[in-house]
Amino acid sequence: MMQDVPITAQRDGLVLTTDRRRIDVGAALALLHATYWAKALTRDSLALAMEHSICFGILDGETLIGFARIVTDLVTYAYWSDVVIAEPYRGRGIGMWLAREMLGHPQLQTLRRVALITRDAASLYARVGFGEGSGAFTYMEYKRSPSGA
Repeated sequence: MMQDVPITAQRDGLVLTTDRRRIDVGAALALLHATYWAKALTRDSLALAMEHSICFGILDGETLIGFARIVTDLVTYAYWSDVVIAEPYRGRGIGMWLAREMLGHPQLQTLRRVALITRDAASLYARVGFGEGSGAFTYMEYKRSPSGA
């Protein structure tokens, strides 16, 4: 299990928290099922991923309206995953607030590198300081076949 210290921030009546006890897995899954990248994600898979990530939830009252995970070793590297804001809340600067809070997390200030992959939000991430990866590196990945072989 990830050994992060929960943080909380507030803005315009919304609460941002990294306390997993306040982030409902079912609500996070519903947000993610509305995306192009996580339509097939299962509740069990998300619950396990959340246990091993720093999770950020944005609450409007008791309703989860934003979610993100950071996969990290807490020392050198972090990968941002599953960053999503509910459709009715987009365009209000909530994504920028979330990104800044993620970058400002006190336990992640020693990181040498923070990475993410995006198809449609590069301009948002550029506004908080992300740039294209170094051309000297080659992005590679290993993917298991659907059968697990």
